[in-house]
Amino acid sequence: MPKWLTTTLRLTALVGVVSLASVVGLIAVRNVVDLTSFSNASDSIGSYLQVLGSIYAVLLGFIVFLVWGQFNDARGYVHHEASSLVDLHRTASGLPPEARDTIQQGILEYIDAVLSDEWPAMAKGEQATLDRIGQRLDRVWGAIHTCMPLNDCQHTVYAEVLARFNDLSETRTNRLSAASAKIPIAMNVLLYTGAITMVGSMWLLPFEKFWLHAVVTASLASATAHILYLIHDLDTAFSGDYQVDKDPFIRARRTITHAK
Repeated sequence: MPKWLTTTLRLTALVGVVSLASVVGLIAVRNVVDLTSFSNASDSIGSYLQVLGSIYAVLLGFIVFLVWGQFNDARGYVHHEASSLVDLHRTASGLPPEARDTIQQGILEYIDAVLSDEWPAMAKGEQATLDRIGQRLDRVWGAIHTCMPLNDCQHTVYAEVLARFNDLSETRTNRLSAASAKIPIAMNVLLYTGAITMVGSMWLLPFEKFWLHAVVTASLASATAHILYLIHDLDTAFSGDYQVDKDPFIRARRTITHAK
């Protein structure tokens, strides 16, 4: 099943359940509370909802901006790291054969490990796996460190290899940091309690017609659920439905293989 269809079905089910729950809650409140008694306070309730809605809308907007920025940063780190791997592999071609072969083979093994093991490890937060894969770069560094350039040209190439490796290490660190970055628990509590408060407050509005009250309540609940789903998904950049793609590493692997 295409991923977009899976995401659509999952999101539709979530929004449907939340909308239904909001209407069920509305029915329960209308059966217990006489909303016509709130008619005289409708202006006050409206003002309360306007203030509460404005505060919550600002909070949602800020969080969406935050997680979208983090998601784009993570995607940028992946592209940068894949590009750094290709550059390092190409630049290492100018080193003495023994060091060159060890470095280039180590780069290929690192890419394969990232594609097969590190992506799911980032999604699950398996630090032991991340450390094990990072050791592959340590072996590449060992080959660079022990390399002995034989002439001025190789000395120049060696300096470039050092620069490329340092850039690669920094980008990997940034990628792993982006994978572990999450919205604080306190902020998540604020998001979800705010959503419940907003929807629950809609139950107090003194609508005469039930169907209109139900439509307004369900619409607010479904829109809020959709946004919260998006926030949660973007916050898990390497495991959600809209997760950062590993295609840059696949292309890097293909580029390196074709260059041989």
